[in-house]
Amino acid sequence: MSAKAEALGGVEESKLSPQFHVAHHFDKADTQFDAGRMGVWLFLVTEILLFGGLFCAFAIFRSKYFPSFVEAHHHLDRVMGGINTIVLISSSFTMALAVRSAQKNEKKKTTILLAITLACAAMFLVVKYFEYSHKIHDGLLPGGNFTAADFASGHPGIFFAIYFMMTGIHGVHVVIGMGLILWILLRNQKNEFSSRYYAPVENVGLYWHLVDLVWIYLFPLLYLVG
Repeated sequence: MSAKAEALGGVEESKLSPQFHVAHHFDKADTQFDAGRMGVWLFLVTEILLFGGLFCAFAIFRSKYFPSFVEAHHHLDRVMGGINTIVLISSSFTMALAVRSAQKNEKKKTTILLAITLACAAMFLVVKYFEYSHKIHDGLLPGGNFTAADFASGHPGIFFAIYFMMTGIHGVHVVIGMGLILWILLRNQKNEFSSRYYAPVENVGLYWHLVDLVWIYLFPLLYLVG
């Protein structure tokens, strides 16, 4: 390995040419990078609109069935929710570090940080699996499938319908995020990223930060607000 390649994190200079990654319909790498980032931000706006609609639905039904929502939210496990909050915040931190290490040509460090982020995402889903299993076992199910007893209010099933809807859609986003992180991890192993080309890592990082941000709102809204 040449001294120059070693300085670039084990990547030969020929593989770091800005034009190497430029699609035919862009005149230069900077234009492609800005267009890609803008596309990701537009996509994130649509995701915010999606979850914004769910938050509005929660607010409407909570105002209409307030006693049921207050009673039902006490049956959520705050400990598990808190653990998942810490896990996701930690994964967002490691994802940010992974983007930074990719910008600095630190392939090995990027791989480690992406792997840690992926492990945190898997841990989140495992905790959520146990939480869902407990709810199903106790009959705390959506709408007409609600079978739990000892509830004084009349519509706790509506709360759990919204709970499973919001956390379920968020869980799907976590799974998608895991697939994207695995994708860039494998590409990083092939020396495809450097200080001259790291757009996919940054874009996936933006998506993952949104996943983390949504949960930061979901946790207090569902688990803590009485």
